[in-house]
This record gives sequence, structure tokens and C-alpha cells, in this order.
Amino acid sequence: MKRIRLDRLSSQLLSTNPARPASGSTRICRATPTSKLQTPLCSQRRWQTTTSEAVLEDLHDTPEEPQEARTIPLPSPPPDRALSSAKLAALHARLSLSSKIPLQTLARALVDPSADAHPRFNNANLAFVGAALLQYHTSEFLITRYPRLPMAILFAAMKGYAGAPALHQIARAWGVEEAAAPGEEVDPGLLQFSPDKPTVMMNKWGYVRGESKELLKYKWRRGLSSRVLYDDAFGEMVPKESAKEEDIEDATPEVSAARNTKDVLVADPAQNAHANFVRAVIGAIYLHCGRDTAKTFVKAHVLSRKLDLENLFEFKLPTRELALLCARENFEAPVARLESETGRLSRTPVFVVGIYSGRDKLGEGAGPSLDAARIAASIKTLKSWYLYSPGDVGLPSDTLSEDATPYKPAYVDIGEIIS
Repeated sequence: MKRIRLDRLSSQLLSTNPARPASGSTRICRATPTSKLQTPLCSQRRWQTTTSEAVLEDLHDTPEEPQEARTIPLPSPPPDRALSSAKLAALHARLSLSSKIPLQTLARALVDPSADAHPRFNNANLAFVGAALLQYHTSEFLITRYPRLPMAILFAAMKGYAGAPALHQIARAWGVEEAAAPGEEVDPGLLQFSPDKPTVMMNKWGYVRGESKELLKYKWRRGLSSRVLYDDAFGEMVPKESAKEEDIEDATPEVSAARNTKDVLVADPAQNAHANFVRAVIGAIYLHCGRDTAKTFVKAHVLSRKLDLENLFEFKLPTRELALLCARENFEAPVARLESETGRLSRTPVFVVGIYSGRDKLGEGAGPSLDAARIAASIKTLKSWYLYSPGDVGLPSDTLSEDATPYKPAYVDIGEIIS
């Protein structure tokens, strides 16, 4: 038998090149499989690489990012945290929102520009769209439902439905909770705003008056024509911008981080933040679900609220205004007639006076004296005229759908009496 030389065999095995060159790191020694009860006696592993030493030195010498840049806190919670917020999911279900509206959009609607100035992470864009839709649907509802409302009462009713105080109450009724302070660690389901930082005002439908300082200082009277032309959707004067805003170029977008550096501090930051949240929800519904769904949401949550329009009227000369109204409408001159009385000589007399135009009775009122009863009757007559309602009529927005019937123009009065 021929003897095998072990020293020659070992030298041949060590000098043999592998079939494939190792790239990266290659395992040279593999541990033998053992059972769970046995402890591996030889389980050493060796790692080697084909990368040159110069390249490894360059990798080690690469400067690392500063640790401070990684630990800068965000002004608002990251969008991916919205999927794990129980408060946000409960709010989404409480409002009966469609599944088309993601939780990230609802979380963005809860971030006020005062908390995060970046327009891609706050609700300024959504609130601007929602404010336009809300004011449009509110105005067409009031004009078609009460076509004889005076402009001053129409402005007050618009604010009663779509103003910041009303939207604040709506947001509170939805169960929206406020965060103590905005930040990255805040739950995305909380409303985030800062009372000490500037925000965005949704009043870009008017113009800044040149005499705004004099109007505020001397309490000058503003006519209805100028209020319609210059003021905002609620007939209120647009405040003049500060000097820092004037330095900003006009080409800068209204909703941007640069514009948010201006000093626009509202009187009630909590009320403004809640109102912007409601507007942003309406804008999000319009964005993801369409116009009809947004209209239904506005009708269900805003226009369904009860607003007593009778308490908005205030007449200075009701008898004179009633006489001018009858003259304009070619009615006979109004005449006050005593209907009944009781206790004329007592401490608490009551007189009932009716207002007649020819044979037609326009209204009646009661008072402790004849003059007070006549004024009360005139006021009730004017309210019955201005609060006339033809009922549920077609709205202009009903014709925007594809299968809508042609719009039939609604009746709108020529205006109130200027006494």
C-alpha cells in the first residue's frame, strides 16, 4: 500500500484558490450542527473582507453628522404617529367621516399655524378652503330662506352661523381637547396652538381701509355700501397690517412660513384655533370626498343650529320706517288703532294696539301706554315683513351636480328702508 504524505496534501489544500472570489465578508469556518443538548465545542467564526485598507480608512475618517441636528424637536407631531392615536380615531368616528379621509389629514387639521409655521404641516390651506365653502353655503341659505333681510342683519346672521364664536362652540361640542403646549411629543388627537405666536387670519375677502386709524380712534360711522365693498364677509373692518408685514413682498404666498413670521396676534387664540379646525375639517371633506359631501356636512353641523333672528333687529324710528315701507310698496298709510285695554287707571295698565293699512291688519303689539303699544306694534309689523320666508326653495349650489335641473331664480327683495 502506498503511503499518503500529509504534509504535501496540506500544502496543496492551503494553496488552492476558491472558485468564486469573496466579495465583502466571507465566512471561513462553519460550525458543525449539534443538538440542543450538546454544546458546540468548536464554533469559532472568522470574518474577512476583500476591501482595501485605504478604503476602510476613508470610511472611518468620514465625518459624522452632528448629534444636535438629530435631536432638534419638531414643532408638531410627525404624520406617521396619527395612525396610532386613539383620540384621533375616536374623533374621526365621532364626526362620522368617510374612510376616504385619512387620519393624517385629520391630524393636520388639528395643527394651528401658531404651533407649526410650515404650510405643509398646519391647517392654514385647508381652513382657507373650508372658510370659502362655509361662507358660500351660509350666504345662499340665508338669502334664499329670508330674501328681505337687511344687510346689517344679514352680516350678523352670517357671523352667528359661520363666525369664530359659533365655530368655537361647534368644535367644543365635537369633543375637541386642547394641548397644553405644542410639540413633537403631543398626541396628534389634541388641538395644538400657541397663544404667544402669530397665526393666520381668515379675513382675506376684504380690503384695508385707508382711514382705518381714524375709524377706530374717532368711531366714525361706516355705511352699508362701504361695508359690502371693503369689509370682510361678516361686515367687520379688516385690520391694518403691521410694519413687518409691509416689508414682505407681495409675491410671497399668503400661506407660507415667511408670511407666518408677521405679528398677527388675535384677541382670543383658543377661539380662533377652534374655528380654524372646523374650517379645516370642511376643507378636508371637500378635498377627499367632493362638493356634495362637504355641503351635506355644513348643513348637518352648521346650518342646522337654531339662530333667533328676531333678536338681531334694532329699530330707532319704527313708526317712520313703517310709513316709508308702506309708501314704497304702494300700500295705504299705516294707522294705529286701539284694540283693547285693561287697567287704565291702575298701576299696571295694558294697551293692545293694531296697525292697519286700509282694511288689512299688518300687526299688533301690547304695552303699558298707548305710545309704547304703538311702537311695539310697528316693530312687530316690520319684523314680519323682513322675516318673510318662501320656504324651502332651490339653492344655486344644487345646480352644480351633473343631473341637476335648471335653476329657477329665487325671489330677493330690493332692500331695506333707509330712514
